[in-house]
Amino acid sequence: MSEEQRKQKHFVLVHGVCHGAWCWYKLKPLLESVGHRVTVLDLAASGINPHKIEDIHTFSHYSKPLLDFLGSLAPNETIVLVGHSFGGISIALAMDKFPEKVSLGVFLAAFAPDTHHKPSYVLEEFIERYPISGWMDCEVSNSRGKTTLFFGPKFMSTMLYQLCSSEDLELAKTLIRKGSLFAEDLSETQNFSKEGYGSVPCAYIVFSEDLAIPKEYQQWMIQNAGIGLVREIDGAGHMAMFSKTQDLCSSLLEIADN
Repeated sequence: MSEEQRKQKHFVLVHGVCHGAWCWYKLKPLLESVGHRVTVLDLAASGINPHKIEDIHTFSHYSKPLLDFLGSLAPNETIVLVGHSFGGISIALAMDKFPEKVSLGVFLAAFAPDTHHKPSYVLEEFIERYPISGWMDCEVSNSRGKTTLFFGPKFMSTMLYQLCSSEDLELAKTLIRKGSLFAEDLSETQNFSKEGYGSVPCAYIVFSEDLAIPKEYQQWMIQNAGIGLVREIDGAGHMAMFSKTQDLCSSLLEIADN
């Protein structure tokens, strides 16, 4: 194996709720331009995945495209697994099931669970501090014991994409789909294990101007989960992959090389 191949890493980027693989369209070519492999995928009922959220009843089913991908990796292949926002819960599940496949898990302004509470704990604490009733024009509904969510244009422009270009906001308005936080299902599943999720090295990148998951809540989750490797991107809103792409790329590369 050449020195270049040893240095090459395989980044797998996981989107947040209502979004899809499309949200990495700026970051993916940047990482590839410096010699790394990058995989982006749509979770169930996201992006161009054909399922509808009404047909996805469990969080494991929602995360199945990611779990299937990790299961398909060659026996000795490892990845840097990156999750944004609600994607943090998906990468934690993947690390729990395939700890040997993940050399590093990176949370980007993401929900970071621990091994002491139910996977839903950080979501429940978040909703208690920042009630969904305050999420402006978002559409929230409940059917068959599952709460679904669709971001409204006002919420997107003032809380998610406020530091992004008008073009990226319009792109997102066109491509977002109804999603779910699966809080009900996650409250009934087993804790992530110390032998699985708890055994994988993790890092966290704080977005300092995040209005959707405020900095102080990100810091609380870091402390709660015991994550030691932390970086912060100044001036980054929740969708920093659009507005601070170069800074995010640099932070990821620095963390992955550590």
